[in-house]
Amino acid sequence: MTTEAASPTKVQHRGRVLAALVATMALAAMDTTIVATTVPQVVADLGGFSLFSWVFSSYLLTQTVTIPIYGKLADIYGRKPVLLAGAAIFLVGSALCAVSPNMVALIVFRGIQGIGAGGAQATISTVASDLYSIAERGRVQGWLSSVWGISAIVGPTLGGTFAEYASWRWIFLVNVPIGAVAVFLLVRYLHEEVPRTEHRVDYLGATVVLLASGAVFFGLLQGGTAWGWTSPASLSVFGAAALFAVLAVFVERRAAEPIMPSWMWKRRVLAGSCLATVGLGLLVIGPTTFLPTYGQTLLGLGPVPAGLVLASMSVTWPLASAFSARLYMWLGFRDAALVGALLCVSGAATLFVLPDPGSVWLLVLAAAILGGGFGLLSAALLVGVQAGVGWSERGVVTGAIQFARFLGQGLGAAVFGAVSNATLSARLGDAPPELAGELPSDVNGVSEELGSHGAAAPGAGYLRHILYDGMHNVFLTLLIIAIGVVVVLVVLTPRRFPVRDQD
Repeated sequence: MTTEAASPTKVQHRGRVLAALVATMALAAMDTTIVATTVPQVVADLGGFSLFSWVFSSYLLTQTVTIPIYGKLADIYGRKPVLLAGAAIFLVGSALCAVSPNMVALIVFRGIQGIGAGGAQATISTVASDLYSIAERGRVQGWLSSVWGISAIVGPTLGGTFAEYASWRWIFLVNVPIGAVAVFLLVRYLHEEVPRTEHRVDYLGATVVLLASGAVFFGLLQGGTAWGWTSPASLSVFGAAALFAVLAVFVERRAAEPIMPSWMWKRRVLAGSCLATVGLGLLVIGPTTFLPTYGQTLLGLGPVPAGLVLASMSVTWPLASAFSARLYMWLGFRDAALVGALLCVSGAATLFVLPDPGSVWLLVLAAAILGGGFGLLSAALLVGVQAGVGWSERGVVTGAIQFARFLGQGLGAAVFGAVSNATLSARLGDAPPELAGELPSDVNGVSEELGSHGAAAPGAGYLRHILYDGMHNVFLTLLIIAIGVVVVLVVLTPRRFPVRDQD
């Protein structure tokens, strides 16, 4: 076991820098969801309802595909310039979104926002690992993790408030003063002494990595909505992704300083951790997407109580992440992550055995257990892979873990949506003849009918039953994925993580 040389990162007030990191992370996270409740106002002002889904997709796409590139640049040029560049691009994109004259412009400017957000996602956790020791990083990751859970609840609420009482444009304008304060704190208190050496930036590798990951996410975002999963368009997009991936491997093997170095995938620790993190991303998107719908349509909860069900997950996630340091210092990183994965299995199993309609307290319990599992799993794997490399490689491995999580979330949205839609479609097709004429013609109409009319909806009892079946199958899929993460950790991930960084 060797010890990493002193980090070139210097800081006068860690707390102020951490506050800036949390604020920057909050802006990037909240802009993923804040637009959700402003659809009517934005469309009334700009038109282009058929394009509105791309207001979400363009941000998610550009944010995700740029993460590996930012991670590598942070290792070459230092964290501070990369983080500041990402923050600046994000704030410029936010200002442009606020003055968008039409829907196409808003989509383009959201893409610019996403490019900046990718810089934040790739470097914030890296900066935190530079500033804090292994024993402290679990607590710090708890702070950063809590941002995502809180943003999932606060974002839509804040967006709706701005849209109703001011203007939807304020959901973007509010980023500017908050982001400016964060940038000031980073400029003032975060300092690095990165050795001045000549580097050869892998522009060709960056391009093919962007094309490969971009094609994957474009296919995931469009599949099942704009076109079928087995349609020629879908097969063409994923075929192009595979082609670019092969080309990326060829290019990166010959690059002097590759964006995605081959050594990353030769280390079982990183390969296993990334695969488990893909599973984490899959697990996170399931309850985030379906628990509020379950609470409102099957348990009759209002929007606020349904959101509070999800809030229980947002509370236990950072608490478990903060506790993870004690666990991984005692058990080791792999086994601490395994405890988290087993909690995920328990939470998913609780959801799977929910009776029809179930209890709101069981729903809260399941969400709380899942949040605890997510906190342990995410912190142990991230800190574990960071601890096994030196400063000059930490940005790359952090970017790989963050990219794996977003990849999992993209896959999760596709998988769980497909499971739910397939179940509802089959049940609608098997409806009793006396109800066939009263039921919605497609799966989207099921939750809409129950949400609008409740028990007064035509065939409400049958609609509730088939919606429960759809949720039940989603929760079964969630359970299978959680078990898969356990298998990955036990079989593919070594029990002992190498530790170079003891500071």
